[in-house]
Amino acid sequence: MRLADKIWAHGRLVDWDQAKVHIMTYTIHYGLGVFEGIRCYKTKGGKPAIFRCKEHVDRLFNSAKIVQMDIPFSKEEIRKAMKETIKVNGFDECYIRPVVIVGEGPLGLYAEEYPVKVYIVVWRWGEYLGEGALQRGVRVKISSFTRHHVNVGMTKGKIAGNYVNSILAKKEAVMCGFDEAIMLDTEGYVSEGSGENIFIVKDGVIKTTPLTSILPGITRDSVIRIAKDLGYEVVEQKFTRDELYLADEAFFCGTAAEVTPIREVDGRFIGDPGPVTRAIQEVFFRVVRGEEEKYQEWLDYVD
Repeated sequence: MRLADKIWAHGRLVDWDQAKVHIMTYTIHYGLGVFEGIRCYKTKGGKPAIFRCKEHVDRLFNSAKIVQMDIPFSKEEIRKAMKETIKVNGFDECYIRPVVIVGEGPLGLYAEEYPVKVYIVVWRWGEYLGEGALQRGVRVKISSFTRHHVNVGMTKGKIAGNYVNSILAKKEAVMCGFDEAIMLDTEGYVSEGSGENIFIVKDGVIKTTPLTSILPGITRDSVIRIAKDLGYEVVEQKFTRDELYLADEAFFCGTAAEVTPIREVDGRFIGDPGPVTRAIQEVFFRVVRGEEEKYQEWLDYVD
């Protein structure tokens, strides 16, 4: 599988087939690594632009701080490397995956003075939850797997090993015939999808899970601002699965999922994509295409 010609590998561009790590790489064995998911969009002027680049790079460094990894590059160097990788591959739109790993060395849980390495991969990625998901919405299942407790999984970091929890939930949902999973927190409240934040709409009020058990989503933050600018009331408050069942509308958001409507939960029909979801979705896609002047600060153009 070759998704791009070049990969940025710890300071230099290499051919796709040459971006390799050793089997004794610490991250492979123990899951200690951090990463980001970022999108670059083709804007109305034809130039590609990275959506909320600064915030994503900040979160990458925050994740590394949580797990005590020292990234051997500055934030500006990472930002420039992402742009360089996009340009050399000739993409006007792509998904960007910076990943920070602990390199090879003697095995054992306590890694002392192991090399920390950074890679950046870009590729074209369409609708994350399946073709047509953005228009028709998705069918989801409440997972039997619980989301991380805040003192177990370090929920504010985008940490590689944490996503085994997401994989189990996603596999379960797909094997049961659904498109995606929704995970509850350790108290039984709705947390998030396997890789997305979640919003519900009831009587015109938008509600989303507070920043407790969830990753602080950058698309989530964007949606909140867009919704408020559209005049909607947005409440960050815990809610239950039956409250989700009774919602007028529901939708996922995330870098990969963008703004994806939810039409069914556990066999209970929520509805076709509703007016609130559609309004937010429409503005979001205008924003990422550079068609909304008031949100231009969210776009980092690739020259």
